[in-house]
Amino acid sequence: MLRLSAIGDVCNTVPLIRNLQAAWPETPLTWLIGKIERSVVGDIPGIEFLTYDKAAGTLDGLPVGDVLRQRRFGLLLDLQASWRANILALRVHAPVKLGFDRRRARDGQWLFTNRRIAPAPQAHVAEGFLSFGDALGIARGPLRWEIPIPEADRAFAAELIPDHRPTLVLSPCSSQRARNFRNWPAERYAAVVKAAHERHGLHTLITGGTTALERDYARRIVELSDGHAQDRVGRTSLKQLLALIERALCVLAPDSGPLHMASAVGTPAIGLYATSNPARTGPLDARWCVNVYEQALRSFSGRAVEQVRWGQRVRDPAALELITVEAVQQRIEAILATDPAQRRPPWLAERAHPA
Repeated sequence: MLRLSAIGDVCNTVPLIRNLQAAWPETPLTWLIGKIERSVVGDIPGIEFLTYDKAAGTLDGLPVGDVLRQRRFGLLLDLQASWRANILALRVHAPVKLGFDRRRARDGQWLFTNRRIAPAPQAHVAEGFLSFGDALGIARGPLRWEIPIPEADRAFAAELIPDHRPTLVLSPCSSQRARNFRNWPAERYAAVVKAAHERHGLHTLITGGTTALERDYARRIVELSDGHAQDRVGRTSLKQLLALIERALCVLAPDSGPLHMASAVGTPAIGLYATSNPARTGPLDARWCVNVYEQALRSFSGRAVEQVRWGQRVRDPAALELITVEAVQQRIEAILATDPAQRRPPWLAERAHPA
């Protein structure tokens, strides 16, 4: 399997991997994956992980050719349509290289594969990954992640989110390349945090990476919410974040990895969607999302969803202004008003939640 990044897409790949393991229990599986992404899923049992460092251009610290030259595989599942992935796919020795259908095989991926999955013009990203199993004749089982969380990380999460302390995990910033058009104003996040505390007694944990933008967002949210949020930006590993999300009442974030981490552990995800279509990139349980994508398309391009390429983004930061504080507050209130067993998605509803 070749899927290097990003966090959300790697999480969405896991149900396919679980189907492969169930159908072919004796088959050795190798996953070529990004360095950061491996820290989330790299301890899934039964998989050999080869870690790609894009900065150094190495696999497990060695030149790519040195690692792959002597390796022979029966099948490559090329799950990433990008030029960087294409170069790796070229180095993999396999008689069958299965990639996306021509329409989804962006960046010339179709030149580096010799088999295609079936076309699906308006599929969710996760559905696209599951289609690789369909192409192999593998039956789909129930959606299953079961990403291991070490006990030390669960203990860490329990200290920050004790039992019976309802907590909102807020990850306010999207990926570096998308921050100029996906990030909601810090002032609006702060208003949500303050109201959640004053009306419902919710505690908020702010998470994120180490960039100056993320640190500034956290500082401003804490100040503007009168201190009703705890700043954990840059001080939480991805496994610790997964453990925190597992215990949280809900997650609030733009179109980014934490929403898909929430899907993996069954926590309600309030995704903010104005510049991207949640039907393509949203959490699999999208009922809690705030979706103004169609309104944004009409406002900033003058076109409807059916008139644009599937998944087309609205690359204007003003689109996020269409999402109101009240709309997000309504989602939080809807989650609180829902029976805890019903908050969880159908594929996890029968399992006990740690919180």
